[in-house]
Amino acid sequence: MIPFSYYALLSLILFIIGFLGVLFRRNLIILLAALEIMMNALIVLFAAISHLSKDITGYIVVFFLIGMAAAEAGVGLTLAILIYKKLKTIYTDELNYFRG
Repeated sequence: MIPFSYYALLSLILFIIGFLGVLFRRNLIILLAALEIMMNALIVLFAAISHLSKDITGYIVVFFLIGMAAAEAGVGLTLAILIYKKLKTIYTDELNYFRG
């Protein structure tokens, strides 16, 4: 059996990668992918905690997190397409100039 610390370390590494992607990247699509990586880190952690404690509530939270991540991806990509159609850019640095 894989120890819990390995799952926690994997979750931490995924979360840091996603956080750095949100912090340093300016492309809207990359930003959404980094948010998905952060959500996947939470999913791994909740599943590992649930497996460790032999409790089903963590798996229920994982189920809802997967649904929320799918909805976030759908809405985020839809907004990215609409922003690109209107402004012809998907870089967040250039989006600040179009405030009205």
